[in-house]
Amino acid sequence: MSKRHAQVWAGIDAGKGHHWAAVVDGTGATLWSKKIENDESAILTALGEILGLADEVHWAVDISGTSSALLLALLAAHGQQAVYVPGRTVNRMSGAYRGEAKTDARDAYVIAETARHRNDFASIDVPARLAADLALLTAHRSDLVADRVRMINRLRDVLTGVFPALERAFDYSAHKGALVLLTGYQTPAAIRRRGRARLTAWLANRSVRGADTVAATALEAAQAQQTALPGEDVAAQIVADLAAQILALDDRLKRIEKQIRETFRSHPQAEIIESLPGMGPILGAEFVVAAGDLSAYTDAGHLASAAGLVPVPRDSGRRTGNLHRPKRYSRRLRRVFYMSAQTSIIREGPNRDFYLKKRGEGCKHVQAVIALARRRASVLWALLRDGRIFTSTPPVTQAA
Repeated sequence: MSKRHAQVWAGIDAGKGHHWAAVVDGTGATLWSKKIENDESAILTALGEILGLADEVHWAVDISGTSSALLLALLAAHGQQAVYVPGRTVNRMSGAYRGEAKTDARDAYVIAETARHRNDFASIDVPARLAADLALLTAHRSDLVADRVRMINRLRDVLTGVFPALERAFDYSAHKGALVLLTGYQTPAAIRRRGRARLTAWLANRSVRGADTVAATALEAAQAQQTALPGEDVAAQIVADLAAQILALDDRLKRIEKQIRETFRSHPQAEIIESLPGMGPILGAEFVVAAGDLSAYTDAGHLASAAGLVPVPRDSGRRTGNLHRPKRYSRRLRRVFYMSAQTSIIREGPNRDFYLKKRGEGCKHVQAVIALARRRASVLWALLRDGRIFTSTPPVTQAA
């Protein structure tokens, strides 16, 4: 312990409440192994002890999310660079060492040993303030969207049990007027008693567009059902409560999306990203969060590979050219390229032309969209590299 080494490898099994760090030397011998509370003072104390062991310390962690945010920030503040060792890799490497026990200390040792043997792991960079803000905002928006979908499904299920005709009459995921209607009237008898004229006036007072059409549709559904089903009164209260919650959630989504747009457009490359057809501010913000530092991608192929848009060969012996879908890639980055590609084919232009060309070659819809997404990854990478806006016609190549 008193001997100072030239270089050591520190593996950290990160957790919510505490981390476990293990340090190995060039021979794989354990020099230091301790539990570290996820607290600034405890991390700084451990950091000082580990840095005192060697002239150069190679850091590796198995989590790069919120659990290790404080740890990574303190490492960066002290000029230390950490690499990310995926949990799947740690799990597989554990089988290469003696014993079947699974403890935090053993996992930290395996992480350190894996980092010692391999030097191709991706470095973890502490995100800048803008990227961190976008990460929090986009994650919060995703949670709100998931809550909205869950509540709409619950509303439709409850409404089907007491008023199936009204449930079929509207698309509640996209019709605000129908949700406003449900905050006041949820049963056939209540709608019939109100009548079309007074129901139209009630909806109009609440700024519902096409109030007369909504009232007429609701009254038609009420006329089709004359029977009151069991549990109607309780179900009506639940439906009204869910409809009010969904409307309030829609207001929250509008505010968060406005904040995302304003934050994203302060990014230095926002104009370039948003110039690509189908890439709006929301998907642009998700791209900035999912892609991270673009300098880590040496070419467009690396960016496409990170998004899972490049097939992986599975050859053996005489079997060659056997390609399959990759398993390890950023699902979020793939979604950004897929959704933006699917949006871009709505309007006329080079994106739609390429999509129709692939469909003409026999590709199914999903295959054609993925092919377009792969092409768009190359285009976006080139735009960001050159710092220019997207144009439907390629730029003129200058003679050397």
